[in-house]
Amino acid sequence: MSFTWSPEEAPVAAPLGVAGSARASLRGLVLLVVVLSGLMLLLLIRLFERPLYGLRRPMSPVITVCVCRIALRVLRLRHEVMGQPMPHAGAVVANHASWLDIFVLNAAKRIYFVSKAEVAGWPGIGALARATGTVFIARDRAQAKAQTALFEARLTAGHKLLFFPEGTSTDGMRVLPFKTTLFQAFFSPELHDSLHIQPVTVIYTAPRDADARFYGWWGDMEFGGHFLKVLAARGPGAVTVIYHAPVAVRDWGSRKALAAHLEAQVRAGMPPDRRASA
Repeated sequence: MSFTWSPEEAPVAAPLGVAGSARASLRGLVLLVVVLSGLMLLLLIRLFERPLYGLRRPMSPVITVCVCRIALRVLRLRHEVMGQPMPHAGAVVANHASWLDIFVLNAAKRIYFVSKAEVAGWPGIGALARATGTVFIARDRAQAKAQTALFEARLTAGHKLLFFPEGTSTDGMRVLPFKTTLFQAFFSPELHDSLHIQPVTVIYTAPRDADARFYGWWGDMEFGGHFLKVLAARGPGAVTVIYHAPVAVRDWGSRKALAAHLEAQVRAGMPPDRRASA
C-alpha cells in the first residue's frame, strides 16, 4: 500500500511575474530540446543495443547521464557529489524529496529507478521512464515472487537499481522511516550472498531568499506548478549527493535490521536540523 506524505503547513505559491515567466519559458524550451534530443539518440542506440546485449545496456545509459547533467545546468542547480558510487552492481537506496531526484541521481552514475507501476502510464514521464530502463513494480504482495525474479534478472545483468524506501517524496527537510517490504527481495537465495546496497543522502539547498523547502515536491502539489516554479527561479540553487559506504546483505540477519541501518546512514548524512523523521 502506498501513501502520500503531507505536512501540516503547505508552502504559499507566489506568482511568477513577467521576469519569472520569461525565465521559465526560455529554460523550459532549452530543457525540452535537451531531453527530446537525448531521448531520440537513446532510442536510436537501443535499436542496436537491445538485440546485441539484451538486458545489458553498455552504451545508452551514457546518454541519460549526459542529459541529466545538462538539465541541472539549465535549471541552475549546482551538483556536488561526496563519496564514491560503488563500482559493482547492486542496489542503491536514497531519501526522496522531488521529481528532481531523477536528474540529480542519474547525473552522478548509471542507475535504474524502481518505481510504482502507475508511473508507466503518466503522459510524457511514463515514456521517458520506460526508455531509460525504469523497473515498474505493483504494490501487491501477490506479485512479490515475480518482482523478485525481475530484480534478480536486472541485477544479474549488472544494473544498479535505485529504491526510495520512504515510499513517498517529502519537503527535503527530513527522512521518513524506511518501509521494509521491498528489502525482502534482497534476501532471496540468488541475491543474498552477493548483493551490496549503497545508502545515498540527497540534500537540496534553496535559492537565496527562497523557502528552504523550495525544491521539495510532495502531498497534493501539482507537477506543472512546481515545475514552472523551479524553471522560473531567479537565483541558483544546489544539491549535494552523499554516497555512503555500501553494505553486504549477507551481513544482516533480517530485512528490518538492514533497512534500519541504511535509514540511519541516510539520516546521518543530512544536516543536523533535517534529521527528524516526521
